[in-house]
Amino acid sequence: MSKKERIYIFDTTLRDGEQVPGCQLNAKEKVEIAKDLEALGVDVIEAGFPISSPGDFNSIVEITKNVKTPIICALSRAVVMDIDMANLALKGAKRKRLHTGIGSSDIHIKYKFNSTREKILERAISSVKYARKYFDDIEFYPEDAGRADRDFLSKMVEKVIEAGVTVINIADTTGYNLPDMYGEKINYLINNVPNIDKAIVSVHCHNDLGLATANSIAGLQNGARQVEVTMNGIGERAGNTSLEEVVMALYAHKHLNFSTNIKTKNIVPLSKKVSRLMNMPVQRNKAIVGSNAFAHSSGIHQDGFLKHRKTYEIINPSLVGVNSSSIDLTARSGRAALSHRLKLLGFTFSKIEMETIYTKFLEMADNKKLIHDEDLYELIGKKK
Repeated sequence: MSKKERIYIFDTTLRDGEQVPGCQLNAKEKVEIAKDLEALGVDVIEAGFPISSPGDFNSIVEITKNVKTPIICALSRAVVMDIDMANLALKGAKRKRLHTGIGSSDIHIKYKFNSTREKILERAISSVKYARKYFDDIEFYPEDAGRADRDFLSKMVEKVIEAGVTVINIADTTGYNLPDMYGEKINYLINNVPNIDKAIVSVHCHNDLGLATANSIAGLQNGARQVEVTMNGIGERAGNTSLEEVVMALYAHKHLNFSTNIKTKNIVPLSKKVSRLMNMPVQRNKAIVGSNAFAHSSGIHQDGFLKHRKTYEIINPSLVGVNSSSIDLTARSGRAALSHRLKLLGFTFSKIEMETIYTKFLEMADNKKLIHDEDLYELIGKKK
């Protein structure tokens, strides 16, 4: 097999993720998460939007003092004052990047900017040229690229790279695209923008239709080499592409021949911390990090899992920092699961005894929904 291609992980938990109403962090909390993201192995941390508030500016400054390995990135609009402020915030960064951009779809150009394609293109180019006096590493986002005319988008991408952009972020800002549409858009840009080889193509997808992860992977399959993500998939509206989903999908599908620097055992512990600090619970059935992600409650699934883990698990939970899978006892559980749990508690019964216990178990489970160990002691008439 040929050498694996490196995928760069751009984490925007502290910028796009923090835009969720009621989930704002203070500077100390941001630094704590940034240090954990560094330990996780992300390549880029988007630390915030410095012109948005003094608090965000100061948080970025503190992150640059405490985080050394990843690139520290700050967001700006294609506005001189924004770029100046980003430069001040990133002064202390060992490695720094500006993330600037402007709308590229006709909807944004007409209704958000009340402008024309020509004027927007001119503004994009001039902002990049201005930023070059501060930054060697500039990422540009043509906002709403997912709905932009591909010929105009191609022209914008070509011109900003010509002006000095090193990373081009093809943002599906509204989560509108289907995977084949988004993948084709990335493919078209890579094959039709003459200087595209001078920049890394990045994918930034939102989850409005539940397709952010699928779209991001489609983008990678079509030539993008950076993916923009958040822990737990948090972000505006329905959220962003989930870091854990992309990383583990690439791990599970080794035929894609992609690699990242992510230390996967850190995923679940960091997921829990982000959830706690942002006061944003993770849904139980959330892929990879939800409490049910490695739990089995159906009798058919439990029986198969107990015979061989891979019958119903494509990822070993220990890979992402979960100690073990769980067998949850419900009214849908079978004899195999009940017998397994009783053996773990130190009890073994004959087949005839188990039939009686199982009948009583089903009656209890119908009433209690989830059966715990103390319920089993009660069921068999033993004291814990």
